[in-house]
Amino acid sequence: MAKLKAPLNQDDHIQGDKNAPIELVEYGDYQCTYCGDAHPTIKAIQSKMGKDLKFIFRNFPLTQTHSNAQNAALAAESSAAQGKFWEMHDILFENQDNLKEEDLYKYAEEIGLDVEKFKNDLKNKTYRDKVQTDFEGGIRSGVNSTPSFYINGEKHEVLDEKELLNYIKSVQY
Repeated sequence: MAKLKAPLNQDDHIQGDKNAPIELVEYGDYQCTYCGDAHPTIKAIQSKMGKDLKFIFRNFPLTQTHSNAQNAALAAESSAAQGKFWEMHDILFENQDNLKEEDLYKYAEEIGLDVEKFKNDLKNKTYRDKVQTDFEGGIRSGVNSTPSFYINGEKHEVLDEKELLNYIKSVQY
């Protein structure tokens, strides 16, 4: 089984208790339909696990097949700089069919970002290095499709909520 080679760092986006015994890392692409299908599953698992789970999302835009994935990842990172990563993360997955630049600007406004700063960040690809660092960490860790999940450092392929939840609960902690 593949292992997570890129340890958590201060640039990671973490939801939940940072000291939780279960760590779920997702490498995802905002335009990937499988990632979109997994999004509500992750939300349900977070709800069921509560303080026992910390969730980390890392960008893995598949630019060869998803023309808007890179800009969506940059939008999420620009939103993070304004303290709204998770709000943008959710709106991107909830609107996967609408990820053109003008859509991203609309979402930035909806979640209360400084839209001019956001537009400037996208135009200048300000957070390109962060997205690339996530992507390279995924490559080193054996990511070859999205979504890819790592539970306490071990890669896990299942998208089914029940199976994933059972696996998480079976991890010794």
